[in-house]
Amino acid sequence: MKVYVIGIGLIGGSLARDIRRHYPEVKLFGIDRDPDHLQEAIDLGLVDQAADYSGLCDADLVILSIPVDALVCELPRVLDHAGEEALVLDAGSTKAEICQVVAHHPKRRNFLACHPIAGTEFSGPSAALEGLFEGKTNIICEVEQTAFKLQELGLDLFRKLGMRIRYMNPEAHDKHIAYVSHLSHISSFMLGKTVIEKEKNERDIFDMAGSGFESTVRLAKSSPAMWTPIFEQNKENVIETLEEYIQNLQQFRQKLVDEDFPGIFKEMDDTNRIKGILDGIPLNKQ
Repeated sequence: MKVYVIGIGLIGGSLARDIRRHYPEVKLFGIDRDPDHLQEAIDLGLVDQAADYSGLCDADLVILSIPVDALVCELPRVLDHAGEEALVLDAGSTKAEICQVVAHHPKRRNFLACHPIAGTEFSGPSAALEGLFEGKTNIICEVEQTAFKLQELGLDLFRKLGMRIRYMNPEAHDKHIAYVSHLSHISSFMLGKTVIEKEKNERDIFDMAGSGFESTVRLAKSSPAMWTPIFEQNKENVIETLEEYIQNLQQFRQKLVDEDFPGIFKEMDDTNRIKGILDGIPLNKQ
């Protein structure tokens, strides 16, 4: 099997690791706009050799794991070059615009729109982890638009990787993911910003920061190059979630001003049920 991975970072590199583990005879080709990343991926054994789009005509599987702004530009080009029997899948954190851009492409049947909800705050080839996708959810959108035989190839791969499959339309995906992923990244970035600005006057603040701060601000170490396009493509849903979040913060602040500590206790007690909702969600999930 010939597999081309376009974008050899955390997600693309981790997929390459697991594909090699489950398909020992695979030949892995890497495409990346950063030549240093590509050489690092080869040195790490993530891919066997560098390639370009001219080789996609012989590919069995093409994986695009690049920022979503690049995805909307590159996906049609990849489909142009891919062979008639190739499965092309993406790992983008937004889905509506990506699906729209290839809605009328003559090889739309070759594309499977995916979002594997897995990751860490790190990036680049060295961040790739074996087993990253075990137990994680992979959301597939517009599965009916993909040729059945190619669906089966993708689903077989996801089963081998140990992923759970959810089917969703692109608009619903983008709305829900704004709450459970995009908002948490904004919160983390803004918490980090607040503390950094305060740290200018109070040098001891980081000495006092415990594990709670570290875990809450962890996502602020994520790549701005990846997340800015996500916020741009999902702007309307992100704004809606932010408005609700800001309203809750203002209400909490007002309870403090009013010294309504029974109300604060109730807010936190009611929210504790999130523990039951999140029970069993794997640790690296984003």
